[in-house]
Amino acid sequence: MIAIIGAGPTGLAAAAHLRARGLRPLVLEAGPRIGHSVLAWGHVRMFSPWRYNIDAAARTLLERQGWAAPDPEAYPTGADLVAQYLAPLAQVLAADIRLSAKVVGVARRDLGRLRDAADRDATPFVVQVETRGGVEEIEASAVIDCSGTWSSPNPAGAHGLPAPGEAALAGRIATGIPDVLGTDRATYQGRATLVVGTGHSAMNAVLDLAALGDGTRILWAFRRPLGAVSFGGGARDGLAARGSLGARAQVLVESGAVTALAPFRLDRIAEENGALAVTGRQDGRATTVRVDRMIVATGFRPDLSFLREVRLGLDPAVEATPALAPLIDPNLHSCGTVRPHGEAELRHPETRFYIAGMKSYGRAPTFLMATGHEQVRSIAAFLAGDTAAARRVELVLPETGVCSTDLVPEAASACCTPATPQGICCAPKPQLAPAASCCGPR
Repeated sequence: MIAIIGAGPTGLAAAAHLRARGLRPLVLEAGPRIGHSVLAWGHVRMFSPWRYNIDAAARTLLERQGWAAPDPEAYPTGADLVAQYLAPLAQVLAADIRLSAKVVGVARRDLGRLRDAADRDATPFVVQVETRGGVEEIEASAVIDCSGTWSSPNPAGAHGLPAPGEAALAGRIATGIPDVLGTDRATYQGRATLVVGTGHSAMNAVLDLAALGDGTRILWAFRRPLGAVSFGGGARDGLAARGSLGARAQVLVESGAVTALAPFRLDRIAEENGALAVTGRQDGRATTVRVDRMIVATGFRPDLSFLREVRLGLDPAVEATPALAPLIDPNLHSCGTVRPHGEAELRHPETRFYIAGMKSYGRAPTFLMATGHEQVRSIAAFLAGDTAAARRVELVLPETGVCSTDLVPEAASACCTPATPQGICCAPKPQLAPAASCCGPR
C-alpha cells in the first residue's frame, strides 16, 4: 500500500495513476471533505481553463463511470473544481480515501531519522494518523506527500517572521484571498484595507476590493521598488486570464485608484484608536499607515513538522529538492515558466518518499496544477518499475511571458520561449545541457 497525504487535485491524481498501474493507494485527508483547502478559495475563478486542470488518469477513471467533462476552455472556480471534478473522482476512489485523517508523523518502522540500517531502504514506512478515535499507525511501502501549503501562509513581516503585533491582531488580518465580493463584503466595503504581496493572490484581492466602490480605500504594499514589480506577462502570457489579471491590477496602480507603497518593509502592526497602525520602512524612512483591515498574500511555505523523522533533501533557501530548486528559485530563475519535471527531480535521500504538488515547490511561486499531475504520473510510473515512463515528459505548459525586471536586461524583448537561448533572460540551470532551451516546454 502507498500512502498519499492530501485529497486535493494532486493527491487524487496520484491515487488515479497508482490504481492505473495496479498499485494500491490510501489517501489520507486531514479535512472532513474532499478538496478541503480548495474550498477555502472556492469563490476564486482560476486563470487556467479546464483543459489544464484535469489529470489524464483521473479522466480515464471518470469517463468509465459515464462522467461528462466540463467545457475545456471554460474557467472554473475552486468550488467548480471540487463539485465537477474532485468530488466525482473521489466517489470512484472512495474505497481508497479516508477523511478526517490528519497525518502527524512519518518514519521508517523502528528507524528514526538518525539510525542507519543495512535494510533501511527496504523497511516500510509508519504513518501516524490522528482521527476522531485517537492516533493510529499505518504501514506503507511508499509515501507521497501532496498536502499542499494552503494552511501555512507566509507572514507579513519584512524578515520572513511575523511582524510584532501580527499574531495578536490576527482577527483583523486575512491571508490568501478572502471572499471580498461575497461572504466577507461587509467586512471590507467602505473601509480601508492594506494588501501585502505581489503575486496573483494579491492581484485578485486588490481587484475584488476595487469592485466594492462605496468609499472603499485600497493600499497595496510591495517589498520591491514599483519599477521592479512584474504585473505579469500581459498579452505574452499563454494563459489569457492570468495575463489579464496582472494588466488590470497594474492599471489600478497607475491610475491612482490604489495607493502603492513601494518599496515597503513592514516592521510592526499595532492597534491605535480602533485602527490598525502598520509601520514599515519606505525609502529608508519609517512610515505608518492606518487601515481597518489587512490582507496578507505573501505566498506560502511547506509544513515540514510531521516529517521530522524522514531524511529530506531540501535546498536551504527554497525548501524544494536540490534538483528542482534551480528551476524555480526566484533569485535565480527569472522566467515565470518552469520546465516540466518528474520523479528524478523530486527524489529525497529517503527512498520511496516524495513531496509532490504545491508543497514540492517549497517557498517558490509559479506552480500550476498540471505540474502536479505530471509529477505524480512520473512517480507512479517509477514505483511501478516503469523507469522509461518515469523519465518521459508528457506535459507542455503555457508560457507566462514573464521575466523578473531586476534580473533581465532591457534589451531582452521576449522571454520564456522555446527559442530563447539559456542565459539570455533566464538564469542558467546546472542540470540542463548547455544547448537546452531556457524556459520553453521540453
